[in-house]
This record gives sequence, C-alpha cells and structure tokens, in this order.
Amino acid sequence: MANEIIINMTLDEVRVGLLEGGQLVEFYVERKKEASLVGNIYKGKVVKILPGMQSAFVDIGLDKAAFLYVADIKTDVDDFAEFLDNGDDTIEIPTRRGRSDMTINELIQEGQEVLVQVSKDPIGTKGARGTSYITIPGRYLVLMPTIEHIGISRRIIDTEERTRLRAIVEEIKPKGYGLIVRTASEKEDKAELKKDMEFLLVLWDNIIKKKDKVSAPTLLYSDLDLIYRSIRDLLNNDVERLIIDSRDEYEHIQDFVKTFFPKLLKKIELYDRREQIFDYYGIELDIYKGLDRKVWLKSGGYIVIDQTEAMTVIDVNTGKYVGKEDLEDTILKTNLEAVKEIAYQIRLRNLGGIIIIDFIDMEIMENREKLYQAFIETMKKDRAKNTIFNVSEIGLIQMTRKRIRESLGRTLCESCPMCEGKGFVKSPKTVSYEIFRRLKKMPLHKGAKAIISAHPLVADYLSDDQRTGLEEFEVTYDIVIIVKADSRLQRENFDIIVV
Repeated sequence: MANEIIINMTLDEVRVGLLEGGQLVEFYVERKKEASLVGNIYKGKVVKILPGMQSAFVDIGLDKAAFLYVADIKTDVDDFAEFLDNGDDTIEIPTRRGRSDMTINELIQEGQEVLVQVSKDPIGTKGARGTSYITIPGRYLVLMPTIEHIGISRRIIDTEERTRLRAIVEEIKPKGYGLIVRTASEKEDKAELKKDMEFLLVLWDNIIKKKDKVSAPTLLYSDLDLIYRSIRDLLNNDVERLIIDSRDEYEHIQDFVKTFFPKLLKKIELYDRREQIFDYYGIELDIYKGLDRKVWLKSGGYIVIDQTEAMTVIDVNTGKYVGKEDLEDTILKTNLEAVKEIAYQIRLRNLGGIIIIDFIDMEIMENREKLYQAFIETMKKDRAKNTIFNVSEIGLIQMTRKRIRESLGRTLCESCPMCEGKGFVKSPKTVSYEIFRRLKKMPLHKGAKAIISAHPLVADYLSDDQRTGLEEFEVTYDIVIIVKADSRLQRENFDIIVV
C-alpha cells in the first residue's frame, strides 16, 4: 500500500497521521492554544545567566523564559546531523570569531538583546529551549544564515544524485550562508532549488528588518502551522497523497500548493465520506493502542512501556509464547519480534530522551549481535535523530532519541487524579488500616459516634472483611462507628467526623 498523510479537523484541533503501508507510524496533534513553537524566531532579552550550568534564561515573551545553553550559542551543527553526510561531508564544528572555548559570561550578558529560535517546545515544567543559530526550512532546502556549510540529506542514497545536487547548491548558495539539501530535492532541477532558496532569503531579510525596528521580547517569525508543515516536511516522493476532511481547508491548501509547490497539486485530495476519516483509515484504533502500557506481540509475547520524568523504560516478556525448540531459540524469536514492535512504538508515541530496553537476556553472543543489528536496521526508518548502544551483558539496549515535543501519551493525556501519576493506588485493605490509625489519633470520648466516609470499595471492605476489627475497636474505646460509602471520594481519600 502507498504512503499517505491523513488530516482530520475538529473545531480548533488539527490531527495529522502519516501512514506507511496503511499503518499509522507518526501522529501529530495541534490545538490553537497549544500550537508548537518550534521554528519560531524571537528577539529576546537575557534575564539571567547561570555560570554554574553554562546557560542562560532568555525572555521571549512566553510564560516561562527560554533556556539557552552555551553550546546553543556557539553552534547547533549536531542538530543537523540527520541531514548531513558521513565520509566526505564530515565537518569540523564551525564557531564564530574563534569563540569555541569561551564561557557563557563571555558570550552574552544580562540585559542583552539576542536573536533566538525555539528548537524544543516547553516540555513538562521546562521552558522552551532556544538556539542563537537560525535555520529556516523550505520545501527543498534549509537556509542557515549563520553557518556557512552545505549538507545533503542522508536519505538521498544515489551517489550521482548527491553529486548533482551538491554542484547545484555550490553554484546558487550566497557567500556567508549555509544550505541543507532536503530529501524532497531528489530529482528536482536547479530552477526549483533556486526558487526555494530565494524565497528563504526573502524571509530572512524580513526577519532582520523587523528585528531592527522592535524591542525585545518580540516574535519576529512564526513557522507554518501543522497542516502546512505537513505539506512542506512530510509530503515527499514516498507519499502518494494527502487527504483532508475539511472543504474550506482543502481549498486553502490548493491555493497554497498552486503558489509554492504546483507539482504537489495532484496529491491533494478531499475526503467526503460520511464515516469519520480517522475511523475509515483505522487511525483511531492505532492511537488508542499507542496509549496502552502493554502491547501484545503476535507470538503471544508482549512489551511493557513506562515513561518516567527522565527516561522511558521498555520491558520485553515471552508471555504466552513457549516456543517449539530450546529456550535460547524461544528468547531470540521473541526479542526479534519485539524489535519491530518497539521501533514502531517509539516512532508512533514519539518517545524521546533516554530510552532503556530490557530485552530477554540471551547467552549466545551471536544472538545478541543479531538483535542489535536488527534494531539498528529497523530504526533507520525513524526520521528523528537517534543513537543506539550495543546490547549490555544483562540484555539491555540503551539509546537516545531527539525530542522536540511531548510524547503521544503526554500530549493526549494528563496525570490520573486518582493515583496522582503513580500508576497505581492503595488497596482497600491498606486504606482501611490507615483509617484505624487515624481513629486512634482522634480525641474519642466515651459514647461518641465516629462517622467514616470512604470510597465504596473501601467502605465495603470495612463493613465485610474488617467487621470484626471495627467491633473490637468499638468495644475498646466505647464508641459507635458508622461507615458510609461516598462515590465522590477517591480510593485513597476518606473523612472521619466524631460527634
């Protein structure tokens, strides 16, 4: 099946699904009040420098100041690694005016106005991460006004095509600027690439002119919204069509594509069936599965995915699968099956930062190498930059994956008010003993009434399993205990009134 981009619009929410072979592999959601800031360029003011962390806070007009590391002031070439080549394109990290060993105090001062681009959305309690090295993406090229370098997407494999594109870019690139050749440039002619570059130069010129006229903090440039970013960044040669279920937005897209990317016009389609578009393409079910903690494998094994503040931990289990041969063979087959599912789930859920995968331990070194190579190969489909380390002695694979936005779970869900994000709640038995301890601390006079209000499950446990305990307590303290079920209370909460 062909690759497709499916767009669903509901009131102020836009959802985009990228399908590969009919399966959802990437999912994006944007709400008007929660739109991504990545790519936006601001004129900001340095409000605080932290020498001990070699970083600074920059006011760019948001609720929280942006965080600027010293490395983000020097260069962000590492962020472009997914676009750049190995071998002939291995580069030295460029710096400006020989400042490679300077501290943050030597680079900027409090009160200074700086040009900052958001490179990572605010995540959790952290503010946005910024960089002083600007990149402006187009359809075919990425303009780097502050780094003079040429890079070519690693996804363009053909050697002759890479040579051709490099020659074109070397010819059209203005002195002092850098350009990255994007995957969509493959087989495009010089005129298209030059047109894209000239448009990006106009954008940059407008940003500079506006910067000189305004005071900080001010938004100078806002990146495209999710729909148009999807056209620019996702609608490549591997994608056959983009389908959207809003007629008004479909017409706007057509006008946009006619103006900037006329070759893509035939790929834009309007969805006009009565059935909801995400239901028709099976996307709703895939999203729902992407929120599950446990994911079953076809063999009967399963994986468990847990997100913490600092990392994501993935555990592989044989489950119901017992195999047909020896134990090592059973474990290897389960691990190899899990590799494909884990790579898929990482991409679908947009898991980022540190990821630890606990595969089932294997004794044979050859099998460990098979597992590692299989994971490396499967993760090549991922567009996000990732680094994968070899299997450890206890069967762990450690990896990092670039994160610029929240994961699927944290985008669509919030912390459970019942368990406060712990993922579990106290049992009725535990809560009942807490109630007894609370009662003992209270001023209980002879003949008093203690009215206990608790969650129905806890109330039932007290009335049935702890009936004997309640009676003994009543005799010991010469009081009367009344238990009331209150469905408005959470499992761990209870009230005691003594009258």
